[in-house]
Amino acid sequence: QVRLVESGGGLVQVGGSLTLSCTVSGSIFSFNQMGWYRQVPGKERDLVARFRTGGIPYYVDSVKGRFTISRVYRNNIMYLQMNSLKPEDTGMYYCAAARTDYGSPDYWGQGTQVNVSS
Repeated sequence: QVRLVESGGGLVQVGGSLTLSCTVSGSIFSFNQMGWYRQVPGKERDLVARFRTGGIPYYVDSVKGRFTISRVYRNNIMYLQMNSLKPEDTGMYYCAAARTDYGSPDYWGQGTQVNVSS
């Protein structure tokens, strides 16, 4: 059974940094897509950053130049390095994985909360 477990969220001041981790039970080689999503109360879960097999990482415009998505295959971990954090980065961050190139995620983590205070 595939499990995705996020960690690393917390409270940080504007301009600060956090690194989120997503530990995968199983091999991340088995997923064609892996990414991070953010959700705030009352809104949909939105994509923040994503890998696709053979492609370069994708970032939404609001985080380009500030966030970096990476993964360590040996340890089956995906990261989201978040720098220069802004209040609008606040939300629940979810790790997600899909076995297809363009489909919706097949697996989700439980989420980790990020709060950026001004």
